[in-house]
Amino acid sequence: MAGGEAKRRWIVGVTDHMMGPPALEAEVLRDVADIDFFDTRKEEELDPERLARLDALLVWATPLTRRSIPHLARCRGVVRFGVGYDKIDVAALTEAGIPFANNPDYGTEEVADHALALILSLQRRLWEHDSRARTYTTSWQNNTLTPLLRGSEATVGVVGVGRIGTAVVNRLKSFGYRILGYDPHQPPGHEKAVGYRRVRRLDELLAESDIVTFHCPANAETRGLLDAERLARFKPGAILVNTARGELLAGYDALEAALRSGHIAAAGLDVLPTEPPRPHPLLDAWRTREEWLAGRLVITPHNAFHSDAAGVEMRRNAAETVRLLLEDGVLRNRIPE
Repeated sequence: MAGGEAKRRWIVGVTDHMMGPPALEAEVLRDVADIDFFDTRKEEELDPERLARLDALLVWATPLTRRSIPHLARCRGVVRFGVGYDKIDVAALTEAGIPFANNPDYGTEEVADHALALILSLQRRLWEHDSRARTYTTSWQNNTLTPLLRGSEATVGVVGVGRIGTAVVNRLKSFGYRILGYDPHQPPGHEKAVGYRRVRRLDELLAESDIVTFHCPANAETRGLLDAERLARFKPGAILVNTARGELLAGYDALEAALRSGHIAAAGLDVLPTEPPRPHPLLDAWRTREEWLAGRLVITPHNAFHSDAAGVEMRRNAAETVRLLLEDGVLRNRIPE
């Protein structure tokens, strides 16, 4: 290089991390960039002077809004480790000329497996059996639960048939379920290639399905989708599974009413509107194992995406997205595309 000047190394910021220090990311970027680890989930703790030095930024749970974005004077792109980006002000980034990308290429198998586990266990009423069997003392095998559908006679509706929804469909087929799919964003013929019956309207899917599993993003069209009016359109006695986004649920009141009435037989939720959840009578009943809800509400703490392998895949993919941006000027998975 002329004058013997060394090429400046890029600086990549990492706001926070759920898996310890960003050592894996540093390894992926070691030849081209240094890591600046902020180690905070509070946007107000992001140092403006450090933000101004960044060539790229990786974000996990820290919000990124107009409070911080103006300080990203040198930033070529922001990449979120995860899929959802509700806490990222994409419009403000666009105004600042900073492209944004999420990271959808990890955890597909894990979320699909998690959804299927919820579907199978709730359809077979395993959690309810487990809860009630604790009280049986003078009888045992004759304590069956009804109604209990045979899998090959049940219909599963898949709302959102993208990467994860398709993986769910592929798993469902081996169990003999009849499968419906609703996704207006998939091209004609997608249902033939994957193997499900496409329905044109969501309400049609809800009315026909014994089990409904959600795999769609949270956006203006889907936030609050599962309100009282929509839950009333479910087939009586249906099972609801949501491993997508908690914001699809319009609070807990309507779901509690539907579960109490039996209109919704059971629900399996990996995601909630607010995490950790705030107190609510439905969640209180779940926590204390109230008799009326026994085994009918299963909640996991937003970890459907996780396995040891998926955690590594998530981090490596995000870091490689940044490296591709810095070296080649290409930002994959850009939002909006």
